[in-house]
Amino acid sequence: MQLNEIETYVLGLLPKLGINKQRELVRLVYEIAKREDVPLAEILPFEKNLNFESAKKRLLARRYPVNFKTARKDQFYLPKLELDSTQEADLTPRPFSPKTIYIETSVKDTPLAQRVRAAFAQADFKETDGKTQVGSPHFSKRLDTLLIHREKYDFLKPCPCSCGSAGCGYNLVNLGFGCRFECEYCFLQQYQNLHAVLLPANVEEFLAKIDGAKFRAGLFDRPRIGSGEFTDSLVFDDLTQYSAQIVPFFRARPHLQFEFKTKSTNIGGLLAAGGCENVVAAWSVNAGPITQDVEHFTPNLTARLQAACEVARAGYRLGFHFDPVVIYEGYQQDYARTVQEMADTLPHNKIAWISVGTLRFSRELKKRIEMRFTKNRILDGEFLLDFDGKMRYSQAQRIEAYQFLVPLLRRTFPHAVVYLCMEDPAVASKI
Repeated sequence: MQLNEIETYVLGLLPKLGINKQRELVRLVYEIAKREDVPLAEILPFEKNLNFESAKKRLLARRYPVNFKTARKDQFYLPKLELDSTQEADLTPRPFSPKTIYIETSVKDTPLAQRVRAAFAQADFKETDGKTQVGSPHFSKRLDTLLIHREKYDFLKPCPCSCGSAGCGYNLVNLGFGCRFECEYCFLQQYQNLHAVLLPANVEEFLAKIDGAKFRAGLFDRPRIGSGEFTDSLVFDDLTQYSAQIVPFFRARPHLQFEFKTKSTNIGGLLAAGGCENVVAAWSVNAGPITQDVEHFTPNLTARLQAACEVARAGYRLGFHFDPVVIYEGYQQDYARTVQEMADTLPHNKIAWISVGTLRFSRELKKRIEMRFTKNRILDGEFLLDFDGKMRYSQAQRIEAYQFLVPLLRRTFPHAVVYLCMEDPAVASKI
């Protein structure tokens, strides 16, 4: 459905609307038409005495049938609808083969730079002082450009947990920026302004920051450090070989634990490095329809679990992240099937932790998702502005999801720590 078609229809019904009121009604009509797949005339029929207030109330009640009567008026976020076909995601499968590769002068002789030259000999290589602007203006073209650089600042930090959330004491190292996968909910499509893949060549400097640093243990028996905030921890590991440095480093420091967070099955580096009890390979998992229809280019659940079994046999512990949990009709049965496949496949005594978090996103990301994935279904849920300024399901919907999934996981995997990720303490207290 075209934006101008909706605008014309709304103005035909209420021609004297101001621009802001028009935008709100256009937004509501668009979301209802997309979700219900019905003609415009059925959403807001012509009536002689129709006005803005009655039209908005009717549309809100239809768009938010679960929460309309209980949500505050300021929780409904109705921004200007902006659709741009030139920004749509490119979902054509393709290997990672960057066309242009920048290598900072300071790291041009590092092993990573040498591996990159060998792996992508056909690319256009350019040396840079680190100040060169790289990448495309289009997020979908980020894989065309690779930058090998020396990270100078963002070595080690506490997890930037959502403001006001109940934290878990997680600590982060940022080993890369940019990802091969194309998950519709990924915050990088709104957050990343340098549309390229960045890989640091100075991992030893990251590791040097760890000794002597003070960490919180949080929910766990030891401080927990992990990668995977701005990229998938393992998707480039055959090229970066970060695991070959990280695993032996933490093997010598059993008072700490490190997590590789991933959706990939790129586990060769972990297997070659040898098992390590305080290194956890953790997979994001989801309901089947979400993995299949929303997490583009990622391995399916069965492949992820098979990879998990391999690294468990090698001596690593496992982690899993049900994040984001997406609420839709029949979601509980689909997530129960995921849990059952995990139960039937995995060595239960190897699972260290499992996190659960429902889908949430910034206001800006909502607009990016609907622009890049015009046929998305994940935004069809009833998202409201919540305690941290993010779009979330209502408290009641989140509590219902957690009260279903968290006890199921704790019964199925009694030795694992099951916890909520970035959730309101008021919600967490009810689980």
